[in-house]
Amino acid sequence: MKDKALLFINGDAPKSLPNPDHYALIACTDGAFHYLKRMEFHLDKLDFISGDFDSHSGSDEDMYQEKFILTLDQEKTDFHKALEIILERGFSEVDVFGGSGGEQDHFLGNLTVAYTFKNRMKIKFYDEFSEYYFIPNYFKLKGAKNRMISIYPFPSVNNITTKGLNWPLTNESLSITSRIGTRNFTIDDEFSVEYESGDVLLFVGIKEIEYPAIY
Repeated sequence: MKDKALLFINGDAPKSLPNPDHYALIACTDGAFHYLKRMEFHLDKLDFISGDFDSHSGSDEDMYQEKFILTLDQEKTDFHKALEIILERGFSEVDVFGGSGGEQDHFLGNLTVAYTFKNRMKIKFYDEFSEYYFIPNYFKLKGAKNRMISIYPFPSVNNITTKGLNWPLTNESLSITSRIGTRNFTIDDEFSVEYESGDVLLFVGIKEIEYPAIY
């Protein structure tokens, strides 16, 4: 994981913090900086803090000024601008915490930003329920038996086939305007997804489920 970047953004604060020693670069937006301080994260490990800093006190700036990167472009979100900086620093894989929760338009905006970067970066979101990310046309995951799986078309996917799920798909199509593939679960240790065209946002539950805990 040492070639990965870690990014905290301003959604709900994570319930637990990842090990910073697993990452080669660690960053946050200025909104996330507040919950990292509250959670006593090792702020000295941050490589940069990006944003407009309109909510920061003078003491913050005095102590961490060398880590601040001012990003005033109002045409892009703080998440978008942070990803640009991470990409410029040579990282193409990033784990994101704080992407969900809070105001839901922010959550939808974060997913849209990740979609625009999906061909340049591997972006994986984490929250207290699941990890979620865009997947390529053929994707396989091992060691995930009894996990909740949601296959979300973004906005559509064609000729999709899955293996290892309780309710398999075989050369079917999904669309946010007609049919989506949420609340499925794995029955094998390995499952795979293959599709012809479109885009898929995959949600993988963090905890094992107990049957029939599907709704």
